[in-house]
Amino acid sequence: MSRAYLGIDVGTYQTKGVVVSGTGEVLAATSRSHRMIVPQPGWAEHDAEADWWGEFASIARQLVAECGLPAEAIRAVGASGIGPCMLPVDADNRPLMNAVLYGVDTRAHEEIAELTDRIGADTLLARTGNPLTSQSVGPKILWLKRHRPEIYRDATAFVNSTTFLVERLTGRRVLDHYSAASFQPLYDPTKHDWADDLCAGIVECKRLPELLWTSEIAGTVTARAAAETGLAAGTPVIAGTIDAAAEAVSVGVARPGQMMLMYGSTIFMILVTADPARDRRLWSAPWLFPGQHALMSGLATSGTLTQWFREQFARDLSEDGAMGQLADEAAVSPPGANGLIVLPYFSGERTPLHDPHAKGVIFGLDLTHNRGDVYRGVLEGIAYGVRHVLETYEDVGDRPDEISAVGGGTKNAVWSQAVSDASGEAQVLRRQTVGASFGNAFLAAVGVGDAAPADIDGWNPVAGRIEPRAAHAATYDRGFGTYRELYERTRDLMRPPAEPNRDGIG
Repeated sequence: MSRAYLGIDVGTYQTKGVVVSGTGEVLAATSRSHRMIVPQPGWAEHDAEADWWGEFASIARQLVAECGLPAEAIRAVGASGIGPCMLPVDADNRPLMNAVLYGVDTRAHEEIAELTDRIGADTLLARTGNPLTSQSVGPKILWLKRHRPEIYRDATAFVNSTTFLVERLTGRRVLDHYSAASFQPLYDPTKHDWADDLCAGIVECKRLPELLWTSEIAGTVTARAAAETGLAAGTPVIAGTIDAAAEAVSVGVARPGQMMLMYGSTIFMILVTADPARDRRLWSAPWLFPGQHALMSGLATSGTLTQWFREQFARDLSEDGAMGQLADEAAVSPPGANGLIVLPYFSGERTPLHDPHAKGVIFGLDLTHNRGDVYRGVLEGIAYGVRHVLETYEDVGDRPDEISAVGGGTKNAVWSQAVSDASGEAQVLRRQTVGASFGNAFLAAVGVGDAAPADIDGWNPVAGRIEPRAAHAATYDRGFGTYRELYERTRDLMRPPAEPNRDGIG
């Protein structure tokens, strides 16, 4: 019987799934769309029951039916999801509220500041390898404890998307070490365990998942999960990981010096390093396998910003063809967008600024500008954000020697070319651009011993490169200088007004 592997990934706006053969051939693929719930500014949520498990089960049933193989031929299952997220669940793994999403949700900014003061910024960096930011799960649990005490009290555990899915499949509540690092300040990456002293005052460590490495087998598909998904009962399921890490695996990021640049709802970048690296402007974590390390970064808005632009300024275009038309209009605008500079901080900014109060800015408008100029400015603003992050890696002493690009943005030639032009870095493209779901299938194969991590080059070989164009370097150097100066000059204006004192004065 032929061997195959199932991989499913839950993203911000889509869930994608594939069945892949033992040689990397995609036998079946499908997706479902969902929405990000924004109850108020600075909040971002998902309905975990519908968006995570409901779509996972639906996609699994379809893929099993369409892959041309019996369910028993699927040797193993790998899942990933957006992260880091915070979802309180009861003893039966039922959500007690909507899931609070990753760094785009900035509701816990007061808890971040308080915990940083309480623990100490230097201690946080030394103990956890990371500062506390909007990407951190610990402050969001503390926010829940204070603002939704009844939910906090009733929660048996606090999980992320992958933990939730794997428990639905196997009945076992686990979290991989890479994902656990984003639960700071609760996780100690040196000991590879939860830190009792740092959990104190936030949550008991016993209410956090059991820790495994990403490709370790968490369990097997239960009879109940088999009935819901169409998978064969007893199929092995790996612990899984956050979507960005699975996406990095999918495009061959395996050795120190290799970086993934993911064009998704946000730009996310992962660099594999030979040794642990710590800098408060970036995020660090154990990598997916013992003895490896990673240094991560991410912008707060990227694909979400292009979607916002389409919804607000391209209502005259059909939804199916709008993004392509906007890209065509942006291509007519020259590099530099006729003098426009966009700060893409429409939901604060993550690395390297870690500023939840940062605001989006469109600078340099005059009556000659058109929609194509502004959209190009948006794409170039994201490209400048990537350059800013890459310069931060260089400051740390860990600039990548190879960058592999993946995600929907690679299909937008204006955007991906602007990133190479603005940063001066080439981007490697792989044959398969499916992304995290493909990486999950590969990790599942690793988990059952049918593949080794280095085999990804055979599953997904290099197909091309995006080279920076020297002719536009001066334009982008000037633009980047303005980009950086614009934030520095306006960041005080971006802060919310001071709260009045108790007497109502001030």
